[in-house]
Amino acid sequence: MSYTKISDKIERVDARTKARGEAKYVCDLTFPEMQYAYMVRSTCPRGKILKIDVPQMPKGYRFISAEDIPEKGKNELWMISKDWRAFAKDYVLYVGETIGLVVGPDRTVLKYLRDNIHVEYEAQEPAVTIDDGIASKGGPMFPEKGNNVFCSLYCEKGKDMEEVFKEADEIFEETIETGYQEHVHLETNGAIATIEDGKFVFYASAQCPFYIRKSVAGLLGLSPEDIIVRQCTTGGAFGGKEHFPDVICGALLVAENVIRKPIKLIFDREEDTQFSVKRHPSKCIYKTALKDGKIIGMDAKVYYNVGAYLASSFVVLQRGIFHANGVYNIPNTHLVGEGIGTNTFPTCAFRGFGAPQTIFAVETHMDHIAAHLGVDPLEFKKPYIIKQGEETVTNGHIIEEVKLPEMIANVTEASDYYRKAKEYGRGSGRGIGISLYLHGGAFTGNGEQAIIKAHARLVRKGDRVSIQVGSTEMGQGFQTSLRKIAANTLELPIENIDYDNPDTSKVVDSGPTAASRSTMIVGRLVERAAEEMKRRWDEGDITTEVEYEHPEGFPWDQSTFRGDAYLGWGWGVACVEVEVDKLTNEVKTVGIWTSHDIGHAIDELIVHGQVNGGIIQSLGYASMENLENKGGFFKQKRMSDYVIPTSMDFPKQYYHLQENPYPWGPQGAKGMGELVFNGADAAYVDAVERALDTKFCSIPIPPEKIEEALKKNAQ
Repeated sequence: MSYTKISDKIERVDARTKARGEAKYVCDLTFPEMQYAYMVRSTCPRGKILKIDVPQMPKGYRFISAEDIPEKGKNELWMISKDWRAFAKDYVLYVGETIGLVVGPDRTVLKYLRDNIHVEYEAQEPAVTIDDGIASKGGPMFPEKGNNVFCSLYCEKGKDMEEVFKEADEIFEETIETGYQEHVHLETNGAIATIEDGKFVFYASAQCPFYIRKSVAGLLGLSPEDIIVRQCTTGGAFGGKEHFPDVICGALLVAENVIRKPIKLIFDREEDTQFSVKRHPSKCIYKTALKDGKIIGMDAKVYYNVGAYLASSFVVLQRGIFHANGVYNIPNTHLVGEGIGTNTFPTCAFRGFGAPQTIFAVETHMDHIAAHLGVDPLEFKKPYIIKQGEETVTNGHIIEEVKLPEMIANVTEASDYYRKAKEYGRGSGRGIGISLYLHGGAFTGNGEQAIIKAHARLVRKGDRVSIQVGSTEMGQGFQTSLRKIAANTLELPIENIDYDNPDTSKVVDSGPTAASRSTMIVGRLVERAAEEMKRRWDEGDITTEVEYEHPEGFPWDQSTFRGDAYLGWGWGVACVEVEVDKLTNEVKTVGIWTSHDIGHAIDELIVHGQVNGGIIQSLGYASMENLENKGGFFKQKRMSDYVIPTSMDFPKQYYHLQENPYPWGPQGAKGMGELVFNGADAAYVDAVERALDTKFCSIPIPPEKIEEALKKNAQ
């Protein structure tokens, strides 16, 4: 019997059902006596709730609010921190905060009832921007805190920065900002709540089923085991369905406890755009000490807009700070990060999980220093690239070989970078830019060994083996990759391996599908469980289960944030070539070249798709995805005014994978889903800056911003 090898290029196991429309999403599911729900949301960014006028409810309809949380429950969702309320009570902190649900059998009637519930507020002055939050505009959102700094941390190595600045003959300082980004997953947020065999059950479009039950259980004073979460086929997530399903399911749980009939809540696209989590806007202030044209120290102050609740933002900020030096070993470094509370929709995970903001900032900052010094940016960066064995900003060490020099050589040759950079010249209307980047794999610090403690289980029945883990397929190809790992290890055809959407009552908790950990961590757990099963194959139908084991040589002190922040790093190089029409200010991207070190690819076709998607998403972030918050309200609401790239906006990509097997991953694989987002934005901006001989310190850069820059240059 032939078996499926890692090297085999195979068709994705879920491709046909999705292409044929046979896959069942949350919105496709129906149950007897189905009820529907719509959210009643705050229209005030900050204020006291004075009165809620609820119209007379027809028979069979109900308004659910914080008043329906039982005495033994607490009005809080557990998203790392517990500050996000399931329902607003007494006050509101952002536009879109859940005040209640209207529940009933007819959606037309429900919309009428929702639109006729009127909330009277005593409005207070909101803090909307990062600067507003730093200044605690309108007073601290939570007076007991004294200010709107919801979280903070710092990392440093080398000498005191004041001493370094005194040694410098020049200090290059600038502020670099990034904005919101909408996830735009193809399937909007949604869930169904019901009761089966005395237990509360959720059918959800979600990344992390075990997160949901832990987050919402306290609303009714339950234990997580009293709740079952069944992941449905999920049409994309990008981090937007890591914690936000908790918000939907929390409200539904309270409603289900009252109604006791199945309740479905599905967002439409406009709701999803206005009233769901986004990427954190950032403000990064870099001060770099130069001596004789060389960097001797770097100081960075990083601010993230976390919105009205901290939720999971401290972990996002951690990643931002741990990546704030990019791929560079700067001898003296001081990095400070603060999560700033504002009266805006809480922000949460988005592909890259905090790293894209600071990697863009440091890459752009390095480009600007090079332009200031009149040298090629790539040549300026090369001497600072960190090497194997060198110290990271958290005083850890790079364990693996860093193959960026080989990757740079590959990309510069494929793109003809050096000739084009010299030939085009600054201000010629044509430009070619290049960026270097990295991404830490798995959760930060002690996250994997002390907090998540992931498990994997395999069950054999005859010649079939079932993978029972909590990790989810959300379009990234994980159902194929994980089956491939098991099939290769057990020397079975992939058709003999079963792995379906997880049900928390039937599978073990393998941790969240996030943080570039699924293949690297869960894939390795499955490989280990398969190795044990293979050794015991003659025993017949057996079950094997393994628990995460932390590799030796990765010390970490959670109290000081010192040590190896990650188990391994992915590395990347991106090169982008553009032409800018100086009459229309439109940018045409004419070439994209990338190289990535992801260890060893489990399935190259899936990797290729991830690279293409991540690069395009990053280019959209840099060029056109403009999401503005005015007075607490998102200005863009629809796909017609929030513009994302299409296949017509960018050319076919050249892509290269740098082979560098990772010793603690399955078949040498590392994580890669987030890495591929991290660099194309900076390369794009670098290319546009060279084409126009100007400088941009914020993204995105649509044509109107280019026009402003050119006018400023002409003055």
